[in-house]
This record gives sequence, structure tokens and C-alpha cells, in this order.
Amino acid sequence: MNPRSSDSAAIVAADIAEARFGLRIAAILNEQSECLAPDVQTRLRFARQQALQQRQRHATAPAVAGSVRLGQALSLFGGDGPRWLRWLSIVPLVMLVGGLFLIQYQHGQTQIEVAADIDAALLGGDLPPAAYRDAGFVEYLKAPRN
Repeated sequence: MNPRSSDSAAIVAADIAEARFGLRIAAILNEQSECLAPDVQTRLRFARQQALQQRQRHATAPAVAGSVRLGQALSLFGGDGPRWLRWLSIVPLVMLVGGLFLIQYQHGQTQIEVAADIDAALLGGDLPPAAYRDAGFVEYLKAPRN
């Protein structure tokens, strides 16, 4: 069995047990709250609503602030993130430009090699170089060879 799956199963089981415990506590508190005076019930309801609103603010605030900070840090000319992180955002651009130069260099080298192969074939062939200037050379190329 995979150790990660056993760890995740244990975490899920702990979460389920925690949720059940929370539900039991909430049920007991709800039963007991009916015995309280109406003004106490009103204050408790108000305190519950404030606690839930506070929790929602804290739950969403770090996620939003973190994404804004990360977006600013990844921009080269803006943001207040670490300087190394801003400079690190240039790396993909440098790699792209370097790749384009490498492709251009490789294409040029390939064309040079092809031209060199053609020149070697022409100079090493049976015809003298003066034959290439002859007007009847095309006719010679069209003629079948033995």
C-alpha cells in the first residue's frame, strides 16, 4: 500500500471525526440555547454572526492579498516584491530570445552545409567548370546517361 494514500486516509478520517464532534457540540449548544433568556439569545446570535463574518474576512483576505502580491512581484517594472523575483520574471523572455537566435544560427549552418555539398558535387563531377557556362548545358543535363 502506498504510504501517501494511508496518510491521506488518516487525514480524511480525522477530518470526519472532527466534523462529527463539531456537529454534536453544535446540537448540544442549540438545545441549551432554548433555555436562555431572549436578550441573551439575541446577543449570542449577534456574536455568532460577527464571528462568522470575521472568519470569512480572514479566510478570503490572505488569498486575495497573496495573489496581488505575487502578481506584483512577478512584474518586472511594478510591485513591491523581492528584487530577485522581479528579475527572475525576465528568464522566460531571455530563454525565448536565445532560442530564436539558436534556431536562426542552426538554419544558417544547414544552408551553408547544403551549399558546400552542392559545390563539392559540382567540382568533383565529370564536367569541367567551363561546361556550366555553356548554353547547351541544360540539354546535356536532360540527356539520359549510360
